[in-house]
Amino acid sequence: MSTPVIGVLALQGDVREHLAALAESGASAHPVRRAGELAEIDGLVIPGGESTTMSKLAITFGLLEPLRERIRGGLPTYGTCAGMIMLADKLLDGRDDQETLGGIDMIVRRNAYGRQNESFEAAVDFTGIQGGEVEGVFIRAPWVESVGGDVEVLATHEDHIVAVRQGHVLATSFHPELTGDHRVHRLFVDTVRNGG
Repeated sequence: MSTPVIGVLALQGDVREHLAALAESGASAHPVRRAGELAEIDGLVIPGGESTTMSKLAITFGLLEPLRERIRGGLPTYGTCAGMIMLADKLLDGRDDQETLGGIDMIVRRNAYGRQNESFEAAVDFTGIQGGEVEGVFIRAPWVESVGGDVEVLATHEDHIVAVRQGHVLATSFHPELTGDHRVHRLFVDTVRNGG
């Protein structure tokens, strides 16, 4: 497929920035708010935002189970920040009623880097991306505490795992969509184009 159709889960969070980054990376990008729209996409981005709010809205809009089914069924999916939390099989410091979609055999610590005023930017060496380090924007960011044997660690920051991939599912604890550097999005678009 020359121009993959990639949806951005548009319940809450930085949807517009991902739509723009995907379009600039060679995809046809569309917001996804309804379960029926999942059948029309070749890949999905779960943006940063507030993971507990996203979880509740996914339940309210009847998207939780359809999302889980599509991800389990092989839909290439990329989550940033809150999206990483949503893709975790297990959470630390999550709310008791918080649901995740799963998809990556990892344990994620929510808000691991602290509050909003402790947000920062840092250069990250990212496996599989050419052209030098990627600028990571960390906003109330999670990190990965541990991964299963099938998970590939793509990037770390100060000994914490901040980017991972398991099969067709990719996650970063930072926000590449906020930097103008679309190499991570291009990596994901290429993954979708190549069928996961």
